[in-house]
Amino acid sequence: MKSGLIKAAVVSASIGVLSGVSVAADYKQNPFTLTYAGAIAENVKGKVNIHPVTYKLNGIDISANVYTPANYDSSQKYPTVVVAHPNGGVKEQVAGLYAQRLAEQGYITIAADAAYQGASGGMPRNVDKPSHRIEDIHGMADFISQYAGVDAARLGLLGLCGGGGYSLKAAQTDKRFKSIATLSMFNSGLVRRNGYRDSQLGTIQERLKQASEARAQEAAGGKIIYAADTMLTDEQIAKLPFDLYRQGFEYYWKTHAHPNSTFRYTMSSLLELMNFDAASNMDLIDQPLLMIAGSKADSLYMTQSAFKDAVNAKDKELFLIDGATHIETYWKPHYVNQAMEKLTQFYGKSL
Repeated sequence: MKSGLIKAAVVSASIGVLSGVSVAADYKQNPFTLTYAGAIAENVKGKVNIHPVTYKLNGIDISANVYTPANYDSSQKYPTVVVAHPNGGVKEQVAGLYAQRLAEQGYITIAADAAYQGASGGMPRNVDKPSHRIEDIHGMADFISQYAGVDAARLGLLGLCGGGGYSLKAAQTDKRFKSIATLSMFNSGLVRRNGYRDSQLGTIQERLKQASEARAQEAAGGKIIYAADTMLTDEQIAKLPFDLYRQGFEYYWKTHAHPNSTFRYTMSSLLELMNFDAASNMDLIDQPLLMIAGSKADSLYMTQSAFKDAVNAKDKELFLIDGATHIETYWKPHYVNQAMEKLTQFYGKSL
């Protein structure tokens, strides 16, 4: 849907989030299928606007949303931030929330669905290879640098969850990014290899064998095998051992559900995922670096590890949001506001 065709206000239906402290937009009632609280429902002159776009990346159609600040003037130059979404997430969820909030602070922002995922093209569906996700970030920079009003000399990067890990890797070599921030960074390779909090160390070789067999089946033209493709009951979710998984199911399946969002990924992706490490070569980052995480996040160890090794980053800072878990930084207003205050200060100085 082209945003310029939207004339009438749309009243978004809402569903409660957990205790009802906040509300999430119902994607079915939002013309841009946005799921987050306070999401744009129409483009209004003089306010923050959203612009759905499609562009090619290595022959694949990439679906993205560009957000422009209030009173946007294409003849002017604006600092710009690329936003990379979490694993399994899509641009209409937390990536869109932070992209919109940054646009409210005067930035042009872009949030795109990863290739093979969401509304972007690529077959088979839900391939989740680090090289693709890193290339997605480079591709967002390619596209947005040519967008009217963008000051390519003031380009920042924000990575969320798995997108945070991939953003670290992208920024190690792509010096178009003048500063890098992560929120609740998730090291996808570390977790796919060792399990969350090293919970699957005993099955590494077995899982590599499964991934190898899945690739062989794909190569022979057989059925695509997927990992993490199981639906869980509420009772099963409640018994999961980690906050990230329990609250993640709540966020992605219930309160902020979107039909393009899924936990599943091709089993063969593990061949690349399991020898990937987002926190390797952190000494290559010489730009300003801000890493944000919840003080109660059971994923905090990943942020701390990567941050420690960023020995050449300028003005680096680790900021903990007191009391927040990993998923709560995606939606809980009190925590989102704290993250946004820090991000606004950081990009204000570094861009």
